[in-house]
Amino acid sequence: MSASMKKPVTYLVFILLVVGFGIFSGLSNLPGAWYQSLTKPWFNPPNWLFGPAWTFLYLLIGIAGARTWLREPASGAMWVWFLQLALNLFWSPMFFGQQNPLAGLMVIVPLLLAILTFIALTLRSDRPAALLFVPYAAWVAFATLLNASLYALN
Repeated sequence: MSASMKKPVTYLVFILLVVGFGIFSGLSNLPGAWYQSLTKPWFNPPNWLFGPAWTFLYLLIGIAGARTWLREPASGAMWVWFLQLALNLFWSPMFFGQQNPLAGLMVIVPLLLAILTFIALTLRSDRPAALLFVPYAAWVAFATLLNASLYALN
C-alpha cells in the first residue's frame, strides 16, 4: 500500500471497527423490559439519546485511535486505547446482558480511568487525540453517575 493511502485507510479501518463493534455490542444487549422496570434517577436521559450519542463518540474514539496508531502504534497510549475499547464493549453485556448494575459499575469505573489515562498520555504528544477523548470522558463520567444511581436505586 502506498504511503498516501495508508493514512486514509487506517482512519477508515479504525472508525469502521469501533463504530461496528459499538453497534454490535449495543444491538446484542438491548435494554429491554428489565431496564424499563428499573427506578431511574431524575437526570436519566431519554432512551433515544443513547444511540446517536454513542455513535458520535465511537467516531471520535476511532479517529483518536487511528491518530495514535499512525504516530505511536506500540506506545502505552495505544495500549490504553485498546484497553478502553475493550472495557467499553464489555459494559453493555455486563449491565444489560447480565442485568447487573453492579457488574456494569465494576466495568465503567476502570473504563473512565482508562479514558482519563489516554487523555493524559496523549496530551503532549498528540493534543488533538487527547481532545477527541474529552467529550467521551464527560459522557462516561455522566454514565458512571447514572450507573451508580441505578445500582443505588434498585
